[in-house]
Amino acid sequence: MLIVMKVKMAMLVGALAAPIVATTFALTPPPPSQDRAQRLVSTSFSYRAAGDFSRNGRPVEGPLRELRLPADLVIMKRQVTAAEYARCVDEGACLRVSTSAGAPNLPVVGVSWHDASAYAAWLSRKTGVNYRLPTDEEWTFAAAEKSRDEAMPLVDPTDPAQAWIARYETESARDRPAATAAQPGGTFGTNSNGLDDLAGNVWEWTNSCFVRVSLDGRQERTTNTNCGVRVVQGAHRSYMTDFIRDPRSGGCAAGVPPANLGFRLVMEPSQPIVTAAARNIAKLLRRS
Repeated sequence: MLIVMKVKMAMLVGALAAPIVATTFALTPPPPSQDRAQRLVSTSFSYRAAGDFSRNGRPVEGPLRELRLPADLVIMKRQVTAAEYARCVDEGACLRVSTSAGAPNLPVVGVSWHDASAYAAWLSRKTGVNYRLPTDEEWTFAAAEKSRDEAMPLVDPTDPAQAWIARYETESARDRPAATAAQPGGTFGTNSNGLDDLAGNVWEWTNSCFVRVSLDGRQERTTNTNCGVRVVQGAHRSYMTDFIRDPRSGGCAAGVPPANLGFRLVMEPSQPIVTAAARNIAKLLRRS
């Protein structure tokens, strides 16, 4: 009797295992279509470090470095739309946001870092692909010529008042978008990497935390990391408290506040998917 049961179990496992093994190991979810994402080959690029930097107690600009991402970057060609975000809301995985009442094909705005992260987690579960917000370094690389290096003008380093005044004047002189409402995709052009609307009037959340760094001597020392404040990128870099949805209500840690808060996601390299059915069959095999 035991032998008969073993044979039946083997037949059942054999019938189920073939398609599941193919799904689990041979097939991984295809990357989004070309109108949805772009693969950017990793190359070196200039990057101005984000955060608040000081030397001998005086404010200075973050170091300008030559960086190279450790791997190619797959990033959404456009920002997540209101209709896409609404599907996450309908399934109860995202909170409804009141400031995205416009046309469904417009970028979703009025979302906090937590809202954007919840959408990334939901999309990852739906597709089996790991989506997340980009880091500030990744966003800068993807933005290419749309990324602005806003170094402060040179001032007397022994006069901290000059440094603060220079920073204030630089911030105040920034251009403000003529149109504050979210605009249709493509309104702000396509950059050299084939990505739409970077540096437009929708600032995009990143995963990078706000840091304070001392550059005393030859050492670079992080004195504070605040992940309750995240870097946002658009027409200029800014820093926003992570629960803020409408930048007009406050929460901007430094500089001229963004007009709108939205996001686009990056896709991690494909990993084999182990489905629940595959795990159950593995358990059956172990028991038999």
